[in-house]
Amino acid sequence: MDLQKVIEGCLKNDRRYQERLFQLYYGNLLVVALRYISDRDTAEEVLQNGFIKIFEKLDAYDFKGSFDGWTRRIVANTAIDYIRKSKKDPILSDSDTDFVNHTYDPMEESEDLQNLMLKGDQALEAIQKLSPAYRTVFNLYVIENFSHKEIAEKLGISEGTSKSNLAKAKLNLKNMLTQQFAKIQK
Repeated sequence: MDLQKVIEGCLKNDRRYQERLFQLYYGNLLVVALRYISDRDTAEEVLQNGFIKIFEKLDAYDFKGSFDGWTRRIVANTAIDYIRKSKKDPILSDSDTDFVNHTYDPMEESEDLQNLMLKGDQALEAIQKLSPAYRTVFNLYVIENFSHKEIAEKLGISEGTSKSNLAKAKLNLKNMLTQQFAKIQK
């Protein structure tokens, strides 16, 4: 089914098209939410709120840019809003105590695809182990291509804090992934 036709159906509030759009984008957008929120249930809740915003703002999409990028930005912003509204203040925290015990359950697929999925899963798990402050800045800078100035404005922190959190996030990711790959090679 053509994406433009699906979007047009969604604009007419046709549930079949809304369900189709949801099915098409759920997996990819869940990964976006999981980059910011380490708890899967909470990430799914954030994603649901993100889909509500996507459907509410769909008439603003002009078919000029990437629809994938447009939806990812909405979900990322929804996740950031959730982080801001949470009772904790993760943006000011510099501790790396927010760990998730995530296991990989490979489906029956080819060995090459399983290996590729395992590496992606390991990278996502490492990102999820970062503190919320580091994870948020890392995602905004590396994945969403925000500048440090934009991150500082969006999160209410200084550009220096943004740069520091990014550097610490990269260092922590390097250390975690080095340890993971060392275990695999043994």
